[in-house]
Amino acid sequence: MFDLSGRTAVVTGAKRGIGFAMATALAEAGADIIGVSATLEPSGSTIEKAVIATGRSFRGIACDFADPAAVTDLVAQLSGQDVDILVNNAGTIERAPAADHPIELWDRVLQVNLSSQFILAQGIGRSMLDRGHGKIIFTASLLSFQGGINVPGYTAAKSGIAGLTKALANEWASRGVNVNAIAPGYIATDNTQALRDDPDRSRAILDRIPAGRWGTSDDLAGATVFLASSASDYVSGIVLPVDGGWLGR
Repeated sequence: MFDLSGRTAVVTGAKRGIGFAMATALAEAGADIIGVSATLEPSGSTIEKAVIATGRSFRGIACDFADPAAVTDLVAQLSGQDVDILVNNAGTIERAPAADHPIELWDRVLQVNLSSQFILAQGIGRSMLDRGHGKIIFTASLLSFQGGINVPGYTAAKSGIAGLTKALANEWASRGVNVNAIAPGYIATDNTQALRDDPDRSRAILDRIPAGRWGTSDDLAGATVFLASSASDYVSGIVLPVDGGWLGR
C-alpha cells in the first residue's frame, strides 16, 4: 500500500530541510522526483545525489515562488508531465512585530506561502482531475491552528493553507484526487534557527513538547509517504500534525 513505484512526485522546497527529507522519503518508497527550489542547481545538487542513490530519477528546476510569473512558467514546464504526487512545501518566513510589520514582507510571505501554492495546485490538479487520480500534500504549520508571535504574514498564510486544503478536498475527492496537509511542529531547520538561538524561547518551546525534543526533518518522512500512497485513498481534507504532541498539550 505504501509502494510508490512508477509514480512521479513534484516536491517544492526540495533543496534542503523538510522538502529534502520529503523528496528523499518518496524516492525511497519508489517515486521518481522532480525537485523545485528557488536556487536549485540544474544538476549535481545534494538532493539529486540523494534521490539517485535510491535508484530513482531526478529532475531539478529552479523557481522563485515570490514571482507569480515564474510560478506560472513552472506550471507550463510541468504541463507535459504526468505528475502523480504534488508536495507543495516551498515557503518562507519573516519576523517582525505586527504593529511594525512591513507590508512588503507581508506581501512576499503571502505570495510564496499561499498564492503560489494555489497556482501550482490548480495547474497540476487539472491534469490529475483529467486522469482521475492524484495526491496533493501541502505543508501547513502549527500556526495553521495558533497565532504565533511576530509572524503575522506567516500565520495568515499557513491558516490559509489549512482552509485551502479543505476547499480543494471538497471539490476534488470525488474525482480521485486526495488533498491533505502536514503540519510540522517545531522542527530544527533554518526557519527555526532564531528560536533555537534564543535560550528563553527555546526552553519554553521544549518544555511544552511532550516528546521532549525538537523535531527533525526526517520525522516528516512517514506522514509524507502515507499521504502520497494508496494507504490514504480514503483520507481527504485533513491537516495532520507531526509535532511531538504539541497540540495535545
